[in-house]
Amino acid sequence: MTTLASEPVLSSRDDYLAAVRQAVEAAKAYFGDGDSPLDDVTYDRLIRAIAAWEKGHPQDVAADSPTGKVGAGAAPTGDVPHTKMMLSLDNVFSREQLLDWGASADRRLGRPLAGGWAVEAKLDGNAIAARYVRGRLTQVLTRGSGSHGEDISHVGGTIVGLPVRLTEPLTFEVRGEALFTRDQFQRANEVRAAHGAKPFANPRAGASGTLRARDRDYTLPMTFFAFGAVDLPGETFVPGGATHLEVLKAVGDAGVQTISDTPTGSVVVDTLAEAARRVEEIREQRGSLPFDIDGVVVKAVSAAEQAALGAGSRFPYWAVAHKLPAVERMTVLTAVSWETGRTGMIAPTAELEPVEVEGSMVSRATLHNPGDIRRRDLHLGDTVTVHKAGDVIPRVEAAVVARRPKDAVPVPLPERCPNCGGEIDKSQERWRCVKGTACRLPALIEYAAGRDQLDIDGLGARYVKALVDAGAVRDVADLFTLSTEQLTEASGSARRGAKLAEQIQQAKSLPLNRILCALGIVGTGRSMSRRIAAHFGTMEAIRRADAAALREVDGIGAEKAPVIVQQLADQGPVIDKLVAAGVTLTEPEAASTGQGPLTGKVVVVTGRMTGFLEGLGRSDMTALIQKAGGQAGSSVTANTDYLVAAPAAGGKLSTKAVRAQQLGVEVLSPDAFAALVMDYLG
Repeated sequence: MTTLASEPVLSSRDDYLAAVRQAVEAAKAYFGDGDSPLDDVTYDRLIRAIAAWEKGHPQDVAADSPTGKVGAGAAPTGDVPHTKMMLSLDNVFSREQLLDWGASADRRLGRPLAGGWAVEAKLDGNAIAARYVRGRLTQVLTRGSGSHGEDISHVGGTIVGLPVRLTEPLTFEVRGEALFTRDQFQRANEVRAAHGAKPFANPRAGASGTLRARDRDYTLPMTFFAFGAVDLPGETFVPGGATHLEVLKAVGDAGVQTISDTPTGSVVVDTLAEAARRVEEIREQRGSLPFDIDGVVVKAVSAAEQAALGAGSRFPYWAVAHKLPAVERMTVLTAVSWETGRTGMIAPTAELEPVEVEGSMVSRATLHNPGDIRRRDLHLGDTVTVHKAGDVIPRVEAAVVARRPKDAVPVPLPERCPNCGGEIDKSQERWRCVKGTACRLPALIEYAAGRDQLDIDGLGARYVKALVDAGAVRDVADLFTLSTEQLTEASGSARRGAKLAEQIQQAKSLPLNRILCALGIVGTGRSMSRRIAAHFGTMEAIRRADAAALREVDGIGAEKAPVIVQQLADQGPVIDKLVAAGVTLTEPEAASTGQGPLTGKVVVVTGRMTGFLEGLGRSDMTALIQKAGGQAGSSVTANTDYLVAAPAAGGKLSTKAVRAQQLGVEVLSPDAFAALVMDYLG
């Protein structure tokens, strides 16, 4: 596998024709089964190299050149004419290019654009058009060639956000993006594996193939977000001159999900410099979004200015896509290493030929579990798709089977625990050392002492190892029975030992969710521990819960529930020791009953907190919101109830505050929010 690190240069006509063939074949494969042999970065660089050669040799442009064509000329065109051309977007790749593009737009207008710019995430899916007649979904089309699309009406009723019936008997055509969310994509590959089909390489390719599949004996739900609408012949849906935001509101009011309903929404700014800042904000949120994005769209808000700017044969002049660094690349899987985690889980890690993904070199990536490795039919030597977004750990998505070498062998699975050499429990999807947490006790104890669990500052790896080696700590509960003398001996300092003893004593009064998290039960991290503790209120109630009761907690599914039940049973002796040591095993009443000043409210926090909230970080604020009965959000949307915004330098509103004002979301200062939740500050 050759990973292109820079733009390829075509030095001859033979090089050019070979590049055209490679690009066209890749486009055909993508629009066929979605399994392209090139990742997006390599394909885009190839297209730019072809375009550069053609600029210098306009008389020798090949008839099948992919440049200047919607879908590189390889998208199935179909035979249904679009009511209005359905164009692609031109691309820019930097702040400077975005500003240059804006300057060209001003030149076309003959003046600076006055109506503002809408900034929206560019969803990494497939553009479709859906026609409603008197409130009923009658036809769905692909973009195709831009002038004609393929009829895919068979997908009606399978796409979340694209209802079969509207709330009113309206007639119009809505345009938007159909995609797999990350959860839908995972489920789709599970369903395909169960039916003997190979997994999709990535969500976009999977969506492309699924939209056009007609003969499958299973259904794969997708999601739709509208980015615009057009009138059907003889009908008027929105009045002439309606702005982009007014069109989105009309579509949303009709019952169709729009780009405004995404976590990043549609934010209007006055200048492209502000738009560039918003691009960076969306880029920072990229890894936490429930779906993939490959860029940010910037478009003129005013319908009059859109019309004045016009469009070319392939893209409009009033909108552009600011592409973000690729989160998916292809490289070679060279080996798989196995490690036992603090809970006893045995996790595989892919060793890769280094490849640049989203601006950093990636040589290792997550593999899910042994069952998933077999479902994906991964072989050593495979060319694989690697995905990374933001701070999310890189992961291997799928193998490109067409590029599998003849000497590739299936990934070997471990026979014994890689840490202790003991037996492996293979009864679940994720394999586990039969010794459980005892296999990696020091790691578990160090985790339990962490800030978000017991918050025993200073009890690091060195002192933990000394306590474990001395036999003073055999599980988490033993921490609460340590004497000052034992801590002094482990730390080598009487003063340090006394300080640790004081912190351990304070940890006894922490709320149930912190203690539950410290136990290291698989599937009960920081957020899930809060939800479980809030739902049941006491450790005794949690221990009595069966799998059905646990599934009532948001985020616990059929697979995870019995695993948690079994591990809680296994931890029975440890929990009994916690009770005997006098550890608090109850959640504050407001959290356990779900009642408080924020009950049913979604709260977003931005900026550095001041006043009563000074020093509280993101995790602390999330805990406070949940303790008061609310739900913490990451982005301001129409569902947000409060935005807690620290004052910005110079009194200028942050982008989230501007977004909140546009949506009518109440903005609270840190002191105002503190007054609202004062009883829960502790």
